[in-house]
Amino acid sequence: MHAGAQSHGVCYGMTADDLPPPSEVVQLYKSNGIANMRVYSPVGEVMEALRGSGIGLVLGVANEDVASLATCAPCAASWVEANVRPYHQDVNILYIAVGNEVDAAAAAQTILPAMRSLQAALAAAGLAGSIKVSTCVRLDVVTDTFPPSSGAFAQPYMVDVARFLAAAGAPLLANVYPYFAYRGSPGDVGLGYALFQPGAAVRDGGSGLVYTNLFDAMVDSVHAALEKAGAPDVRVVVSESGWPSAGGAAASVQNAQAYVQNLVDHVAQGTPKRPGPLETYVFAMFNENQKPGEPTEKNFGLFYPSKAPVYPIVFRR
Repeated sequence: MHAGAQSHGVCYGMTADDLPPPSEVVQLYKSNGIANMRVYSPVGEVMEALRGSGIGLVLGVANEDVASLATCAPCAASWVEANVRPYHQDVNILYIAVGNEVDAAAAAQTILPAMRSLQAALAAAGLAGSIKVSTCVRLDVVTDTFPPSSGAFAQPYMVDVARFLAAAGAPLLANVYPYFAYRGSPGDVGLGYALFQPGAAVRDGGSGLVYTNLFDAMVDSVHAALEKAGAPDVRVVVSESGWPSAGGAAASVQNAQAYVQNLVDHVAQGTPKRPGPLETYVFAMFNENQKPGEPTEKNFGLFYPSKAPVYPIVFRR
């Protein structure tokens, strides 16, 4: 199993103008026992703060850079030279995530070429063995997610991505949000089922597996899609999952704390289809006051920018 695969991580989003400096953020991760971090693009000050920390890192390629990496091999080499080579000996870079939820039309043209280009650049730098290249997808890349065994990739490019990952021994990074599924269909999805609370159980007629929470069902629909794509051994890493504490339907401190603590406690056992530790990244470290979209988007943080907790979470038991 990949180093860090049994660990919890938290996404370090920075769409805000009031966050503490990265050196303090790294200390906040360490003091809370958070083993891994995900960032959405390389930030020199963050990379410097991570030196010697032991924190595992998912290093993102910004969406606006994906197209150039797809078409320009020297651009990929320059990206690795600027953002990986200076840090890799002191920073535990686990994966490079090529884009985050890139829309399907653009992704079909650019994601796989960019992944290939970056992998070649890492190989040329002698780093391909230690750092895996992947991409972060929204769950809408999978269609027919209920029951989970019916899951299949909605776009042909994802089949090719899955086979690339299989050949490279890399995981697929998937953003999994029961909150949005619940909010979109509250009549069909019970709140307790979305929050990992005991009670509901749904049997998958295709597999015979029983699901007691929505998160497992969503993740296993990705596993089913990978199997249908001929990549059954590709591991899923949950690259984002969280629940807002304010700003919209069912968004409360109580629900957010219940979801995140139950998630952290649950993922050690994996899903019905794939038992065993499931590497998972909670979204997000801070409330981000400049996030666009609905008010909930600004309220996914575990911490306020002051570093005070929005609600307590225990990462180590």
